Amino acid sequence: MPIIRNSFLCLIAAVSISACKTNTPAPPPAAAKPRAVIALALGGGVSKGFAHIGVIKVLHENHIPVRIVTGTSAGALVGSMYASGMSPDRLELEAEILNKADLVDPVLSTSGFIKGQKLQDYINNKVRNKPMQQFPIRFGAVATEFGTGRMAVFTNGNAGQAVRASASIPNVFQPTVIGNKRFVDGGLVAPVPVSAAKQLGANVVIAVDISAKPTKLTSSGFFSYLDQSLNIMSASALNSELSKAQVVIRPQVQKLGAIGGFDQKAQAIKLGEDATRAALPQIRAVLSKYQVN
Repeated sequence: MPIIRNSFLCLIAAVSISACKTNTPAPPPAAAKPRAVIALALGGGVSKGFAHIGVIKVLHENHIPVRIVTGTSAGALVGSMYASGMSPDRLELEAEILNKADLVDPVLSTSGFIKGQKLQDYINNKVRNKPMQQFPIRFGAVATEFGTGRMAVFTNGNAGQAVRASASIPNVFQPTVIGNKRFVDGGLVAPVPVSAAKQLGANVVIAVDISAKPTKLTSSGFFSYLDQSLNIMSASALNSELSKAQVVIRPQVQKLGAIGGFDQKAQAIKLGEDATRAALPQIRAVLSKYQVN
């Protein structure tokens, strides 16, 4: 009898343990990673903007899928061509053959000594007159509404006109008229257009800052004073924009100058490549939290 009783008790215990195991709730499934919507926010900096091409080259080589591009001034020029479907190699070729004369149309006016029509026509020619809403990569050109000082983000219609508005440096370019409003350089409100990228749906923004910080002037030319003035005016806006980015890339292009970079395009592109390669570990760490495809 003791043997039978002990066996019976063991059976009851085994069933009880089994029941306990069966009733233990399963651990919750791991939360799915959100899908990355990567944007490239390209800042202004006149001819220093050739560095943006180097940034794009390295991101492309490392298969980082850019879904949105926003650009201010020089960033809008490079960004529009890239978003229209132009490859990094083609961008580099276009930079090589570009001359200042392709973009500059002098005019006698108290509102600016460059009209801007040449810049508009150049961009429309390079994007094959495709409206921005038809670009394979979503694109936004950032300008400043002259009457209110508000940021404007152009995502539809005439790409050349939007880039012209974004690059209309006050007192250099005449303001760009769109509708019944006048627009000037987007760098006054968004030197690196991170907030615009987020407005367009990005949750990962890689910002490219090519702006020069206010510093002691080493020359007294018109463009040196202009560059310094714009940098001072936009410093607060720059810091605000960059604080919203997940990654900030800073090509070391300050020594190239605002205009002199036209003669050092290959060097600017190389500096963009170098800065982006240095930022790759940070970019990959950020993207590890997302589904990237």
